[in-house]
Amino acid sequence: MSKPLAGKVALVTGGSRGLGAATALALADQGADVAVSYVASAAKAAAVVASLKAKGVRAVAIQADQGDPASAEPLIANVVEQLGKLDILVNNAAIALQGKTIDDPEIDNDAMDRQWAINTMGVIAAIRAAVKVLPEGGRIISVGSGVGTRIAFPGLTDYAASKAAIVGYTRGAARDLGRRNITVNVVQAGVMDTDMAAGVLGSVEQLPPAFEQAHAIPRVAALSEVAAAIVFLAGPDAGFITGSIVDVNGGFTA
Repeated sequence: MSKPLAGKVALVTGGSRGLGAATALALADQGADVAVSYVASAAKAAAVVASLKAKGVRAVAIQADQGDPASAEPLIANVVEQLGKLDILVNNAAIALQGKTIDDPEIDNDAMDRQWAINTMGVIAAIRAAVKVLPEGGRIISVGSGVGTRIAFPGLTDYAASKAAIVGYTRGAARDLGRRNITVNVVQAGVMDTDMAAGVLGSVEQLPPAFEQAHAIPRVAALSEVAAAIVFLAGPDAGFITGSIVDVNGGFTA
């Protein structure tokens, strides 16, 4: 079988579970060596690494808190030290908080600030660190959200804004890095079968009626569907796609 990413090294942040783990495994299926970062789930990260190595690729897990932008430089340096280089950065790590409207007197502003730190400043820090080592033709893919461009419900302000900021940063970075043939794109994921989605919605098996009606395809996304888009953008056939937003969200508010 052809392995179009053979010889490449990828970093997937937040790769110990959910979409991050699915993306790491999908990259390995295409031949890439993979590093995954995690905050606290060391056992889950180790299990992902074991599954990656079973596919015949090199793999490592590295602890790093994306909520601390200062962790980005050591994380990237650690990947290069252990795997020799970095060709592909997948910014997957994020949190989504059960939202209150911004005029709710009980809104937890400290928690919202932490969400901004992880979803926005941590991603920016990772990109800034990665561009120092990415080669000609490198790839940067950030996981966004459909609510970054279309907000169907109240209570999503800070989360939506944290994802929308990455869209703007991606477009600017695409212009800055195009001369090096480094592509920078966003995959805006819809609701997926993850612990994070279940924490916000209560259940991904039975979506709230209003949420279901906001989708042209009234179901959650399979992790493999979103991971496939990320892997495509990481591959050789996507060399002329940059500054783009790829929606994998079932036609959310289409």
